[in-house]
Amino acid sequence: MARIIFTDNLRRHIDCPEQEAAGTTVAEVLGNLFISQHKLKGYVLDDQDRLRKHMLISVDGELIQDRITLSDTVREDSDMYIMQALSGG
Repeated sequence: MARIIFTDNLRRHIDCPEQEAAGTTVAEVLGNLFISQHKLKGYVLDDQDRLRKHMLISVDGELIQDRITLSDTVREDSDMYIMQALSGG
């Protein structure tokens, strides 16, 4: 199963410890994750199940390319980081 790690800036806002979830795409992994972390879904995805503008996801050190259908590949031994994008000046 893929390992899902949440950055500290996101964990300040919502309880989301490191977890593991099965799936071969980002969408599948998130779907399995949200079964046990249903409050997290509304923070990460919008009402059309697209990645919110203020969120970033990387898989094995690379930012995902498909922010709409979340079709990027996830391997069984992947590390997936979910983080809140920071902005400001």
